[in-house]
Amino acid sequence: MSAWGTEVRVVNATRNLVLAERAELASGPWQRMVGLLGRDRLEEGEGLILQSCNAIHTCFMRFAIDVIFLDKQGRVVRLFPEMVPFRFSPLVFRAHSAVELPAGTIARSGTEVEDHLVLA
Repeated sequence: MSAWGTEVRVVNATRNLVLAERAELASGPWQRMVGLLGRDRLEEGEGLILQSCNAIHTCFMRFAIDVIFLDKQGRVVRLFPEMVPFRFSPLVFRAHSAVELPAGTIARSGTEVEDHLVLA
């Protein structure tokens, strides 16, 4: 995906499914600010993990994404499937991080609130 750094797998441990083989960790302020801006798409198996994040936007993006908000324990607290460009999520007060995935990933995987995701 990019040369920023660490890539991890995102696994839905509740359903024993891999949601992303190559999810980039965006832990610094610059990485979180830039996010997916400037990209044309997320390929199947890719993702972006925004740490210390309880809201996102898709302003100036060129494609829809699925967004999964997690608490500190990795439990899904809110889902936003197929979030189109130029939208804002509400604040998700229990969220500690957000996982951005290709649109359709939530539906295909059957991921639901309370599922447990693991970064490996």
